[in-house]
Amino acid sequence: MTGSSPTRPGARPFPWLTPRTLLARVHTRIYRWSGGRVGSRFGSLEQILLTTVGRRTGQPRTTPLAAIPEGDALVLVASNWGQGHHPAWLHNLVAQPEVVVQRGPRSQPMQARVADDQERERLWPLVVRANPGFEDYARTAGRTIPVVICEPAPAG
Repeated sequence: MTGSSPTRPGARPFPWLTPRTLLARVHTRIYRWSGGRVGSRFGSLEQILLTTVGRRTGQPRTTPLAAIPEGDALVLVASNWGQGHHPAWLHNLVAQPEVVVQRGPRSQPMQARVADDQERERLWPLVVRANPGFEDYARTAGRTIPVVICEPAPAG
């Protein structure tokens, strides 16, 4: 066939379109459309929309995530569904720590950072209490799952 490229048998025509990415896109759209009335809870876990700046593209990237409130801060878990590599959003916020978090109808600029070893040790039990599945992800991933702390951005 002229103009076509050969594909591997069984290869997906759109490898970036996985059930997880499709679910995340639908979740994000419904969350935004409803002002957070739909999609802001998953069981006992609060769900937020985290917007980072793509480290390669400079474009905004929004990801729905579970968030665990701790005082004025939010704790996020870079579990990536238990995969052996960190999620793209983590790499983005390490490169550009200024993020926007939407909680329900309200969006707020925040500063994100990866918890240091002591903070992670203190926060990990809180994370597992909020969602025991994170412990399973840690075993499956075979890596230390980073914990991220998002704090309100300084005024000004």
